[in-house]
Amino acid sequence: MIIGLALLLAAGPRQHLGPPAPAEVRRLVTLAPSLSEIVLALGAQDRLAGVTRFDDDARTEKLPRIGGYNDPQPEAVLAVKPDLVLAEPSPENRGPVETLARLGIPVEAFPLATVANIEDAVSAIAGLLGLPERGRALRESLERAREQARASTKGRSPTRALLVFGLDPLVVAGPRGFAGELLEDAGGENAAGDSALPFFRLSTEAAVRSAPQVIVLCGVEAPAGRRPIPGLDARVASLRSTALLHPGPRLPEALADLRAALAR
Repeated sequence: MIIGLALLLAAGPRQHLGPPAPAEVRRLVTLAPSLSEIVLALGAQDRLAGVTRFDDDARTEKLPRIGGYNDPQPEAVLAVKPDLVLAEPSPENRGPVETLARLGIPVEAFPLATVANIEDAVSAIAGLLGLPERGRALRESLERAREQARASTKGRSPTRALLVFGLDPLVVAGPRGFAGELLEDAGGENAAGDSALPFFRLSTEAAVRSAPQVIVLCGVEAPAGRRPIPGLDARVASLRSTALLHPGPRLPEALADLRAALAR
């Protein structure tokens, strides 16, 4: 699952580690695909110096890989000589990120648990890159996509759905994280209840009691020959792309994927 364990936690504030970021950022390393995609959407592809092994955008294909989301390699980061590192905070990557800061690399860490977090990250990264107007335009385009999705489903009965991001253990999206927010925009009703966590573990028994009309598999596949959640006989749909797994500028694509999954 590309989305890290950090998203199982409540959203926190933006963090800065290490020395101040330079006034002009020329070489960037991103420690999450979502952050790379924000930089790309801002038109700053030429400033990317390194990305994770999970980055799948074709524009990053030839860039050095500096490890994973949870296990970035400080040596690999230092080798590409960045003047700024963008990270998404996680308990697993805290050690390597703090090591980079101690070695004198400026680090900006952005939580991406909610739509508001994502939009704030877009604006902040645009500011760091000296591209505030592009950031404003990108943020406005994300909100327009959400408004259009809500307008297209106005007056329709919502489809009760369970967004599943892990099967063993069972991990689902709650209503207050970005995935749950987009599900509602797309005309869905979250069957997972009213948890304050963006993502959380759910027992099989609770999943059966939630009685969804559709189970949406998000970056996971059901074991061959059996239902994804034993005892739950609901329609099963999968996402068409990885957009919902990368909380960033691909939110419009994620909305379209969710609408298609709910409509099948």
